Amino acid sequence: MELGNISQPTYGPGLEAPGSNTPGLVAMAHGFLRLVQPNPLPVEMIDFGQSQIEFNQEDIKELLLYELGFLVCAAIGVLFIIFVPLVGCCFCCCRC
Repeated sequence: MELGNISQPTYGPGLEAPGSNTPGLVAMAHGFLRLVQPNPLPVEMIDFGQSQIEFNQEDIKELLLYELGFLVCAAIGVLFIIFVPLVGCCFCCCRC
């Protein structure tokens, strides 16, 4: 089986919304991601040549600041997972 006729992929110059049949949903998803993750990735912290990974306080604070939007979304999700069934159970059982 020869693969000589397969062309090489070409990559775009950056963060562009892909063309699709639902541009509203694509715009909404990209808007959410820009809202949750406005900070650029701290590339200088990622060093694959190191044999030991050592983080100091500044590195940990920078990583937490980078991931702050995702941490807030995860905390809200956990609260919904806990409180929605609890409130539903109270409404069903107590009928106040």
